[in-house]
Formats: sequence, C-alpha cells, structure tokens
Amino acid sequence: MTESTTAERTTAENTAAEATTTSDRLVVGEVTVSRVVESVGSIGMTPGQFFPGTDPSAWNGHEGELRPYFLEDDGATTMESTSRVAMQTWIIRSAGRTILLDAAVGNDKDRPDVPSWSHLQTAYLDDLAAAGVTPADVDVVVNTHLHADHVGWNTRLVDGSWVPTFPNAEYLMPEEDLAFWDPEHDNETVMGPGAHGVWADSIAPVLATGQVTAWSGSHRIDDALTLEAAPGHTPGASILRLVSGGDEVLFVGDSLHSPAQVVDVHTSSCFDEDPAQAHRTRDRIFTEAADRGLLLLPAHFGGHGGFRVAKDEDGFRIVGWAGLTAI
Repeated sequence: MTESTTAERTTAENTAAEATTTSDRLVVGEVTVSRVVESVGSIGMTPGQFFPGTDPSAWNGHEGELRPYFLEDDGATTMESTSRVAMQTWIIRSAGRTILLDAAVGNDKDRPDVPSWSHLQTAYLDDLAAAGVTPADVDVVVNTHLHADHVGWNTRLVDGSWVPTFPNAEYLMPEEDLAFWDPEHDNETVMGPGAHGVWADSIAPVLATGQVTAWSGSHRIDDALTLEAAPGHTPGASILRLVSGGDEVLFVGDSLHSPAQVVDVHTSSCFDEDPAQAHRTRDRIFTEAADRGLLLLPAHFGGHGGFRVAKDEDGFRIVGWAGLTAI
C-alpha cells in the first residue's frame, strides 16, 4: 500500500495510537478508496442499550480505543456514555469505474421509528461532488445489506416521487435481504414495521427501473472486488473484499459497530437479527484478518475509519488504525 495506508503498520503494537500519516483516501494497489460522511455523532444509546448483555469488561479499561471517536467524551463513566457512529459511504475507484459502497440515510425520508433520521436535509450530494463524484458518474451502488442507513441515498425525492439517485448505476443487493425485507413476506424483524417504509422509498423504486442485480453467496464486481456473504446482522449481510497489487482490505459492513466487539466478539448490537450468527461472522473475519494482517473498514466507524487486529489469549485486540483523517 502507498503512504496513506503505510501508517497503520507503524502503529502495530500500540492499541491506543493514532495513524501518524493521514489522508483523505487510501490507495490499495491500483484502487483508490475515499469516504463521504453524511453525519457523525451520538446514536443516543449507552453501550448497554446499543449492545444488550454486553460484558462491561469489553468497555472498561479500553478508554484509549473508545474515546473520543466511539463513545462521547462527556465525562460519564464508560458504561453510562453514549455511543458514537458515522453514517458514511465508501467511494471505490476500480478498473475505470466508480463504485459507491452503502448509501447512508438519505434526505426527505420518513423514519418514524428513528426520528433523528426523518426528513433529513444534509449536504451529502455536495460532499459527493467535492470528492469528485456526481450521481451520473456512479457505475455501481453496493448495499451491503438493506437497513435504512445503508440504502437511503439509493433514491431521492423529485417532484413528489422517489427516483434513483444514481441513474446510470447497477444496484447490487443481497438476494436473502430482498426476500427478508419484502413487505409481502411479512417477516418479523428486530427493526419493526418501519422497515416497510424503507422498502417503499429506497428499494422498490430501483427495482421498478430494473437497475437491481440480486446476488447470493458471492459476487465478483471486477478483478479487484468481490462481495461475500457475512450473515448475522441481517440474513443477507455481506462484506466486500478488495485485492489489488498484492494488498488486501475487507469492508466489513455492519459486522461490528464498536472496538468493544473486537475485545469481545460475543458483543452483538441490538440491530442484529441473529446474534449467534453475527458472533460467528465476526470471529471468522477477525481470525482471517489477524492471520493475514488485513485492514478492516467497518461501515460505521468514525475516527480513522478502520483498524488491524491481532490474536490475544482471550480473543483479539486492535494493533493499529487506518490512515484516513479522523472524524
């Protein structure tokens, strides 16, 4: 990797260290990666609320990893603070194409179950333009799964109708999630009935235009990028593997939301449909990442955006942060 990612290895045995060189993008072989942040801040939930049944030992004593980017720096005790998350998109330029990974919350969406996401008016499209991308430039949109905060910008409101934000893009969606969230199937979910509104305004409109490609198991986007099933958070949850120029990165979606889940892989969020499966998925990802020194980039990590792990006698530990400018 080039200078923007070399910094992670220089911090390899310092779990509290920040990357010594930061950049607005990562360069992985012939592929560039940058992020567009829709919002970052408190999710309004303490660790015990966000991660029911969590072991306090995964949080207490890990202040250096958790504050200020993953817990509010509010003077409260670790377990009484509120968790911080980023709503963001990864922009991947590969093989002459622009791939947009996860589409955040979106503007104008009615989200009664999550009032802080309702009827937003953010500068996301302006920020996308500042990163050198217009909606017409996007060739592929990847929804790692079909939660509201990953599909919102699939569409935008034009003259009272929801239309695809990215008119020239192929939208890749996991087949299992399409089946699970389809209102006609009336599945019970931890997200409640509000998920039906997400389907109506952010999924159905791109299905109607024929822009959706459903996939299952794995899906090769190009020679550098492959989607792989990683269920647990949702039935169709996925990760994206980037391999180029001898380097490798894993975009791990919502497999985890906090560094505390590295310390204790059993810590599952309240939004995981199958916590036991989510635990197995995290363990599998961390084991490979530790064995092979892979950089992991979760969907909702603020701070430097990602990390590396090593095996510990009780599980895993963070041994370095990614080289992106901290948010």
